[in-house]
Parts: sequence; structure tokens; C-alpha cells
Amino acid sequence: MTELDRRIRETIRDIPDFPTEGVVFKDITTVLRDGELFSDIITHFADRYRDRDIDRIVGIESRGFIFGAAVAHELQIGLSLVRKPGKLPFDTVGVDYELEYGTDRVEIHTDAFDDSHRVVILDDLLATGGTCAATAELVNKLGAQVVEMGFLIELEFLSGRSVLDEDSVYSITCY
Repeated sequence: MTELDRRIRETIRDIPDFPTEGVVFKDITTVLRDGELFSDIITHFADRYRDRDIDRIVGIESRGFIFGAAVAHELQIGLSLVRKPGKLPFDTVGVDYELEYGTDRVEIHTDAFDDSHRVVILDDLLATGGTCAATAELVNKLGAQVVEMGFLIELEFLSGRSVLDEDSVYSITCY
């Protein structure tokens, strides 16, 4: 366990039975309010991607926006947003994906990037992997290359990594 991992684990708050009974929610608001820890997390991600010829960060709604924006700022590169349907104001392309009970959809602007871009997808949490897999599909539809998918937290018992390109997944903290 790294020092950063230890600090994250000590700071994250578990909320039992949220949003439904039996779920233990990993509340990252405690991480965000700790300015030094939040800064160290952003620096950690930025250092990881600094020399990898990344052109764009893709943040997944909504907590991925927080980490994505800060890392993009640190690297002085652009940020593209992946959102639920109807939230983006310009022309979009979307992908439907399966949930345990039904389907969902994510969208991105059609001009978010092109086939010359190398991107990193960032989000706060990897659970079942469906949203990130759909996001990677969107990136590929626009011709860009996913270099890596980065997460603050990975819930290994949900096997989300197995629906992604496992070699392209990076998580700071795993439960």
C-alpha cells in the first residue's frame, strides 16, 4: 500500500445502505474537502500522464469532471465531458449500455476530439465498468485512442476491470 493509498483509505467515508439497502457507498466528499490530499491525488494522476503524449482528458459525469478538470489544468491540455442524454448543448454522439436492470446512455460532443488525439478517461470510481466501457466506445467512435482509464477507487469485487481493456485500467485505491 502506498502512502497516498493509505491516506485516501483513512479519509474516505463509508455510508451504509446508500443509495439502497446493502450498498456501502464510498463517499469521496471527505477526500475533496482535504485540500492537501486532493492536491496530492491530482499531482499523482498528472505525473502519471505527463510524459505519455496525452492530448485530452475525458471526464465522466459527474465526479469524473472534478478529477478530469484538475488533471487537465495541471497538464495544460483540454477536457472533454461525457454526460447523460440531453445535457450537452451541441451535436452529440451517444452509446447505449446495459445495466443490471435495463439500459443507460452516455453522450459526448461530436467535436470533442479527432483521430489524432490520445486521451485518458478519468472517473472517481470503477464499479461494474459499464459507464467507462461506453465512454471508451464513444472515444473510439470519434477516432481517438484511449491511452488509459484512471480511477481514484476500484471496487474489485464488482469485476468492472473485466469488461474493460484490463491493461489500460489504473486505480489508486482498490477495495
